[in-house]
Amino acid sequence: MDRIDRIARIDEEAQQPAPPVTFTGRKTLVAAAVAVVLIAGALLIRPARQGDDARPPGPTERAASAVGMGAPAAAVDLTALVADREKWVAGHEKDDASWAVLGAAYLEQARRTAEPGWYPKAERALKRSLEIRPAEKGNFDAMTGMGTLANARGDFGTGKKWGELVRAQAPKRWTAYPVLVDAYTGLGDYKAAERSMERLVDLRPGLAAFIRASQVYRDRGWREDATMAMEHAGGAAKSPAEKAYVLFRLGELAWERGDAKEALRQYEGALRADPAQAEALGGRGRALAGLGRGGEAVRDYRLALGRAQEPRLALELGELLDALGRGDEAKAPYEMLRAAAARGAAEGVNEAVVLGLFEADHGDPAVAVRRLTQEWARHKNMQVADALGWALHKTGDDAGALEYAKKSTERGARSADFAYHRAMIERSLGDDAGARRHLQEALRTNPRFSPARVPLAKEALASIGQPPSGGPENMQPTKPWVAPDLPKAAKPKPPAPAAKPKPKPSPSPGKPSPAKA
Repeated sequence: MDRIDRIARIDEEAQQPAPPVTFTGRKTLVAAAVAVVLIAGALLIRPARQGDDARPPGPTERAASAVGMGAPAAAVDLTALVADREKWVAGHEKDDASWAVLGAAYLEQARRTAEPGWYPKAERALKRSLEIRPAEKGNFDAMTGMGTLANARGDFGTGKKWGELVRAQAPKRWTAYPVLVDAYTGLGDYKAAERSMERLVDLRPGLAAFIRASQVYRDRGWREDATMAMEHAGGAAKSPAEKAYVLFRLGELAWERGDAKEALRQYEGALRADPAQAEALGGRGRALAGLGRGGEAVRDYRLALGRAQEPRLALELGELLDALGRGDEAKAPYEMLRAAAARGAAEGVNEAVVLGLFEADHGDPAVAVRRLTQEWARHKNMQVADALGWALHKTGDDAGALEYAKKSTERGARSADFAYHRAMIERSLGDDAGARRHLQEALRTNPRFSPARVPLAKEALASIGQPPSGGPENMQPTKPWVAPDLPKAAKPKPPAPAAKPKPKPSPSPGKPSPAKA
C-alpha cells in the first residue's frame, strides 16, 4: 500500500501548476550584466561590418561609389551626391576628402551634361582639397581628380603631370593609370598608353581597366579585341548607368566597323538602362541616318542636343540636314556648335579638332589650319593629324596635307573618315592608285560612315575607275617587251687524245734475263 500511496502522491504533484518565477532586483542586475558581457564578447569576436546593413545603398552612396571608381553615375544619384556634399562642406570646411568627392561629382556632371560651367566648380573644389591636404602629404584623390579634369578639358599635358605625380608617390595606386592612359593617348604617345593600360589591368581588373583596354586596342586597329574588352567591362558593370555607358561604347565600336543594325541595338539598350544618356541618343541618330531613316535621325539628334549641347553632335546634325537638302535648317546646329565651343573655351575646354573640321568644310579653312597647327604642337595624336591634313587639303596644300594624313592612318586605326580624307588628298595629287585603295578601304570599313561624304566617296571612286587588266599600274611595262641580247655560250673544246703507252725496251743480247723468284 505504501508503494501505491507514493505513486498517487507523485501523480498529484505532477498535475499541480509550477510556481511563477520571480526576479529580485539583484537577480535582474546580474542577468543584465551577463547579457552585456555576452554581447560584447560576440562583437569582439566578429565586429560589425558595412555589409551587415541589409538596407540597399541610397542615391548618395551609389553616386559616391561610382565617382570614386571613375565610373558613370545616374543623373538622379549624382544630383543627390552634389547636394549632400555641398551641404556637408559648408559646415566642415576642413574635410579634404569631401572636397575631393565633390570635385569628382562636378566632373561627372560636366560629362553627362556637356555643360562647361561645371569644370571651374570642379577645379575650385579639388584645389580646396589640396589646400587642406597638399599633394606632398598624399592627397591622391584630389590629385587624380585634377588629372581627370585636365584630360576632360583636352589639356593632356597637364593630365600627364598629375597622373605621373600620383604614380611616383604610389606606384601601386590603380587610380593613377586611367588618367595616364587618357593623357598619353591625347598626347599621341600610344606605346606609353599601352604600358599604362597593361599595368592598370594587372593592378585592378574591372570596369575602368577594361574600358581603357578597349580604347587602346581600338587605336591599334584590333577591332575584335576592342569589342571583347568592352564586353568584359559590361560584365564588371554594376549599376544601370555603368551598363548604359558600356552599351553605348559597344554601339560606337559596332558603328565604326559598319554594322549599323548592331549599333542601333546597342544604343537602344543603353537608353533602356539610362534614358537620360544624351550620348546614346546621338548614337542612335547616327545609326538611323546610316540606315536611311533620316527623319527619325534628325529627331534623335535634336533630343540629344536638348539634353547636352555636344559640339560633335551638332556638327553631325548639320551635315545630316545638308545631305537631306535642308540646308536652311542646318544653320541652327552650326550656330549651336560655335556657341557651345565658345562657352567651352571660356572655361578652358579644348574643342580644336571639332572646330577645325567644321571650319575646313563649312567655314574658313585657313582659320582651321592655324588652330590645328597650334593644337598639333601640343597634342600629336591621330585625330589632330587627320583634321590638320584635311584643313591643309582644303587650302590647296596637298603635299603638306598628305604627310599628316599618313600620320593618322599608318598606325593601323580602322577609321572610314581617316581613309576618306587621305584618299581625296591623294586624288588631288594625281595618285589614282592610292586614292582608289583608300576610298575602297573607307567604304569597306563603314559603308555608311557619313551621309554627306559617302556619296562623294562613291562618286570619286567611280571617276577613278578600275585599274587596267593584268595587275596594278606599277606592274605594267611602259615599253613593248624586247628579248634581251644575251651573250652566246662558248663551244666546248674537244677532249685531247689519250697518250699512247711507250713500248718497253727489249733486253740486250748477251745479257741473261733476271731470274724469277
